[in-house]
Amino acid sequence: MEVKNGSVEERIINASFHILEKEGFSGATTKKIAEKAGVSEVTLFRKFESKEKLISIAKEHYSTDFIEKLTEIFQYTPEISVEEYLTQCFNKLVNLTDNELTILKVGMEEVRDIPTDKKVFLRISETIIDELTKFFSLKIEQKELREINPSILALNMFSIMFESIILWKVYGKQPKYNIDRYTEDFLDIILNGIKSDNK
Repeated sequence: MEVKNGSVEERIINASFHILEKEGFSGATTKKIAEKAGVSEVTLFRKFESKEKLISIAKEHYSTDFIEKLTEIFQYTPEISVEEYLTQCFNKLVNLTDNELTILKVGMEEVRDIPTDKKVFLRISETIIDELTKFFSLKIEQKELREINPSILALNMFSIMFESIILWKVYGKQPKYNIDRYTEDFLDIILNGIKSDNK
């Protein structure tokens, strides 16, 4: 469904998503959504037919925007170093606004019976892992990284980066020290490993 800026549909979608974030699926009643959007329930049903369809469209709309943002964050040029790329990606993720990260909160609360291919968090995860896999494959070809499985490296990198963002930005559990220091330590562990040089 194409949604025009400032349209009635956009107002309803925005209202449904914000109520969904705060109150979950059961709390996001059509009455509350209509009130927040400044329309009647009749208008809501005329435009979207059902609450389920509206919620599905709202999640699709917000997740598509977020995935486009992530694709921009994880873009790279062939010349960029691994360290520079990972620092840049990590810093951009840390600087995402609470509003931009709202889709993560909604995605993490999805119920188990949603088909796998419809889950928001899975789509977001796959986008990041795919971008990282392509980058690491290039760096292996360029001999900047040793011959390792780029998919496994991407999955590990995703896990570390994204879990940090979720803890800090979604759950508000801030690190005990400066983000730049955290990034440096994180990259040191990734690039230099954990084994001591001392035998």
